[in-house]
Amino acid sequence: MKTEKEVDEAFDYAKRVGVRLIVGVPEHELLPHVAKKVKEYDFHYAIHNHGLEDKRYPTVESIYERIKDLDTRIGICHDIGYSVQMGFDPAAVTLKYGHRVYEMHVKDMTNSSGKWTDCEIGRGAIDFASLVKALRKTKYSGMCSIENEKDNLDPLPGIAESVGYFKAVVKLT
Repeated sequence: MKTEKEVDEAFDYAKRVGVRLIVGVPEHELLPHVAKKVKEYDFHYAIHNHGLEDKRYPTVESIYERIKDLDTRIGICHDIGYSVQMGFDPAAVTLKYGHRVYEMHVKDMTNSSGKWTDCEIGRGAIDFASLVKALRKTKYSGMCSIENEKDNLDPLPGIAESVGYFKAVVKLT
């Protein structure tokens, strides 16, 4: 989101379709306008971390530093894949900032020769048992949206495997 008009349109659209959480990446100077809109609509707004490629919000901490003094309905969409790519433990990040995490993008990543790539949940670097324990400890009530970008031409098998693994970890942890 680069303009107030784009922020306004997102809130209007969310109201029309009946959702009360918007995930976005607004320019820093738009945060006061986002704060005004969350009050006006009584919606939550979660800012998505995007790793090294995004200079605005590379980490959950960079988001928190920008929003910590704003309306608490402005929070974080924690993409755990980007957290692990940047050397952070997603469970520790969740424990530290969980009170402002309203959406979570769940995926797994593997590192081969310094290059991170997507893989099915359970086959990569993320400790999902620790993550589930952190979600429980913080009483997380938001969504966990599974992402699988390993095979965009035929993502269904990877998504199915990831969903099964994640459900099993939730049940057994």
